Amino acid sequence: MINVYDILETIRMIQDECLDIRTITMGISLLDCIDSDIDVACKKVYDKITTKAAHLVEVGEQIEREYGIPIINKRISVTPIAIVSAACKCSPVKFAKTMDEAAKAVGVNLIGGYSALVPKGFSAGDIELIKSIPEALACTERVCSSVNIGSTKTGINLDACKMMGQIVRECAEKTVDNACFGAAKLVVFCNAVEDNPFMAGAFHGVGEPDCMINVGVSGPGVVRAALKKYPDADITKISDVIKEISYKITRVGQLVGTTASERLGVPFGIVDLSLAPTPAVGDSVAHILEEIGLERCGTHGTTACLALLNDAVKKGGVMACSRIGGLSGAFIPVSEDAGMIDAAKSGALCIEKLEAMTAVCSVGLDMICIPGDTPADTISAIIADEAAIGMVNNKTTAVRVIPAIGKQVGEELDWGGLFGCGPVMPLKKESPSKFINRGGQIPAPLHSLKN
Repeated sequence: MINVYDILETIRMIQDECLDIRTITMGISLLDCIDSDIDVACKKVYDKITTKAAHLVEVGEQIEREYGIPIINKRISVTPIAIVSAACKCSPVKFAKTMDEAAKAVGVNLIGGYSALVPKGFSAGDIELIKSIPEALACTERVCSSVNIGSTKTGINLDACKMMGQIVRECAEKTVDNACFGAAKLVVFCNAVEDNPFMAGAFHGVGEPDCMINVGVSGPGVVRAALKKYPDADITKISDVIKEISYKITRVGQLVGTTASERLGVPFGIVDLSLAPTPAVGDSVAHILEEIGLERCGTHGTTACLALLNDAVKKGGVMACSRIGGLSGAFIPVSEDAGMIDAAKSGALCIEKLEAMTAVCSVGLDMICIPGDTPADTISAIIADEAAIGMVNNKTTAVRVIPAIGKQVGEELDWGGLFGCGPVMPLKKESPSKFINRGGQIPAPLHSLKN
């Protein structure tokens, strides 16, 4: 039963500690829009998106006003376009433009699903879509893209890794006048999930309902504020405090999700209880780790603190909601986290340490700026390394790196807003080209044989 204390505590979390709902994302299936005529297919796509999501923004704003809960983004995810476009036998860029037009028509911030799923190989439409990603992201404003190149069950498609290194570079080069922003709208996954509400990796999986609502919560500032009250507690108590506050954060997500579902007349999917940081002061995952006891995020002990945080967030959140899904954990996007930015600038946080941290947290190497002259094969090798962590540990991992064309280590890319700014981080100089160019399939680990 909700009491006065709980209400006042929630108000304080919203006003003083940066609690918000990061996104409500409507997933829309486009399987019934498939047609061999691309113009007919695109019209079906536009009509379905604008019909299903016609009131999404309106309902989100109503909930904000009624409950006083900030909902930062209203978004849409759709069926991977490589599936929808396969029958058309031509460039799928027109689908990206249609998605962008539909997103603008209904007023959402971003639309995801310009995606391909190629963990074991390429089917009809996949290669065409992947090759078109740089153009699609350069000529649209709100479209986001993702490619899944591996899984625990299938292994890693090294040919896809090689392609994606080239594609990431091309995305940056095509949008160099916009701070290489195209690469910030592209994620390369291993073990991608079908109900992820967070961009840029969201797509609506083929196993999902025709239409549904997923919610992504936030709240790093709330967790840090709770920990400040226990400066001398042992680590068991710290874990308990995180679990308790995560429960409360997730209850807010459950309320928003069920309310939006009822008003829009579509099923409620999941709450993704990931702690999603922002560049705002007081809303940083890195600062939580420092509150636990690190002098600076990135120093020795960072991976252990992050493992504790991630585990406690999941344990607390899972009891607070009817359906937990998506990625659910702690995000560590460098450019979107004020504490991560400071740690990277100071040299305490390097890409090797970030890679180690991804073994115990949600997703992977996220929003990291790398030198503009980084070869495509090096980017491919970064993707392969991160995919290997996901494959072996049976978890979702991802790479979203931005080659800062024309910039070197120590300089910055600045996008403002939730995307923040990123210091260009150093990489190893030695070449992985021979490995990447071998091609083929990295075999799945033995523990994939669970049937």
